[in-house]
Amino acid sequence: MKINKLTASFGKLENETLRFHDGLNVIYAPNESGKSTWCAFIQAMLYGIDSSERARAGYLPDKLRYAPWSGAPMEGAMDLTADRCDITITRRTKAKGAPMQDFSAVYTGTNVPVKNLNGQNAGEMLTGVSKDVFRRSAFIAQGTVAVKGSPELEKRINAIVSTGEEQCSYSEADERLRAWQRKRRYNRRGLLPELEGRMDETQRKLEEMSGSLQSVEELEARLDQTRRDCAKLEQQVNHARKRQRREALENLARGRETLRDRSETHDKTLDTLSRQRECLRQGPFGLRSPESIEAELGGELEELRALSSPVSKGLGALWAILCMVLAMTAAALYTRFRHVALVITALVFCAAALVFLFRYSRLKRRREEERKRKKQICKKYQLRSAEEILSAYETHKRLWAEMEQTEALERQHRTDFEDARRDFATLEESALQQLDFTDGSSEAAQFGRELMIKRGEAEKLSRQIAALSGRLAAMGDPLVLSSSLSCMRETYEQISDEYDAISLAAETLRDADEEMQSRFSPELGRLASSYMSAVTGGRYADVLINRDFSAMTRADGDAVARDAEYLSAGTADIMYLAVRLAVCELALPDGEPCPLIIDDALVNLDEERQEQAMKLLGEIARERQVILFSCRKPENV
Repeated sequence: MKINKLTASFGKLENETLRFHDGLNVIYAPNESGKSTWCAFIQAMLYGIDSSERARAGYLPDKLRYAPWSGAPMEGAMDLTADRCDITITRRTKAKGAPMQDFSAVYTGTNVPVKNLNGQNAGEMLTGVSKDVFRRSAFIAQGTVAVKGSPELEKRINAIVSTGEEQCSYSEADERLRAWQRKRRYNRRGLLPELEGRMDETQRKLEEMSGSLQSVEELEARLDQTRRDCAKLEQQVNHARKRQRREALENLARGRETLRDRSETHDKTLDTLSRQRECLRQGPFGLRSPESIEAELGGELEELRALSSPVSKGLGALWAILCMVLAMTAAALYTRFRHVALVITALVFCAAALVFLFRYSRLKRRREEERKRKKQICKKYQLRSAEEILSAYETHKRLWAEMEQTEALERQHRTDFEDARRDFATLEESALQQLDFTDGSSEAAQFGRELMIKRGEAEKLSRQIAALSGRLAAMGDPLVLSSSLSCMRETYEQISDEYDAISLAAETLRDADEEMQSRFSPELGRLASSYMSAVTGGRYADVLINRDFSAMTRADGDAVARDAEYLSAGTADIMYLAVRLAVCELALPDGEPCPLIIDDALVNLDEERQEQAMKLLGEIARERQVILFSCRKPENV
């Protein structure tokens, strides 16, 4: 497989394009220019984005980390060559929660889809390995040069050195065997400790059952005697309670009768007061006090009398009509005789008619206002004259005085009723004390306390008997328990045999894994050593690789190999890069090799070793495409 062209809307990349050629491709760019983003984009195009990942403390999933800064959907295209065919794969985002899940693969320059290639299997079909193996071999992300073991990589290696099947790994099988062992025994947990506890519990029950029956018989005899004592005390308590209850009820009846009489007297007084108030409310003055009415009523009565006095009617209208007739007569004579005196006479009579008409109009308006005011005052009190209003006021004063007398009587009766109610409450409290047959000092209370003590003893004995009986019932039949104990012992022996067999299987598996490692590790170490020697100029010739892919190296002339902690950062990077290249050589499939993606893996190397590393990558690039992203511009490239 070979990558030809990338087009990405991914993270900080906004529809940017990157082209590659055969062999070694070196992309030089400063920090924060998008190199790691391009590497992540290649992986995303091959294997997709896991939309199920969630953000947590210290970790941001790819769907959030590489969301386009512009806010556009995450998408991209990759032109590649696989099986001598040019293919274009694209991934788009249709749903916000499923970035780059819309996948298509067509032959480049056409719209013909590639059969059997989809978004789930694209990476594995094109590279020949799963995403987990790809990330631990051909994909070297920034800061992850060191190889970390995984079940997927282990399966791949097992397939290479054994049968070719990639369905099993030593780690998974060993973990499964250990899980089976833990299921049977793990410290104080598991099937075996559980059976041991159950067997001990069954044995204890059998021993306990032998002593419980005698205790039950003794408790039942004590319970019978206590119940006879309770029956005798119950008779004494009932007789004393009846006598005290009768006395208390008689006192309550007398108090209730007094309270009822006082209540009826008060209710009658309230009814009388309500009728008097209703009578006043229906009168012209309502529920106003005579004092508040008198000041207002005096002025209105005087005004009403004044309005009722006779007023001179006047003859203004007749005089106005007469003057107007005389004026018209004078005007008619003027038209005949044409004498100036007649004109003056007509004008005088017209003026006099206007004066008399004005006086008549003002007198009429005054009479109308007096009539309206009189009607207003009478309407206020719903009466027709001052005499009726005065009579109603006297009646109101009389009714008001009667109402005040009734109110005083009602207050007295209410006080008597409250006193009677307090007395009745006292009687009730006293009756309750008399009917309290537990805390009082009466004979019934004393008998009641003795009865409660006896009942408590009986209840306690009953609980003890019930507890022992329930325990015996829960323990079951001794024969059944003995049979169950025998079955548990047989099961215990069977599970113990299984535990021993699993332990033997784990040891056998460990020996087989060591044999497999002895077949694979030398070849892996040989390749890694050759790469290490090539980059360091023979300074470090040996690389020792452990089962978990941790590595040590030995300098030429040294007797002891050194762990990565004792090496410089550049040397450690070279060692793990050599292991990575060896894993790629052995773990990745033969035939058309997948590209090697490297992100700033040479940043800690000096110029000499960087040049040697670039030569090594150039040699590897003869067989597979190598894409190197670097912030340092290599020499001679």
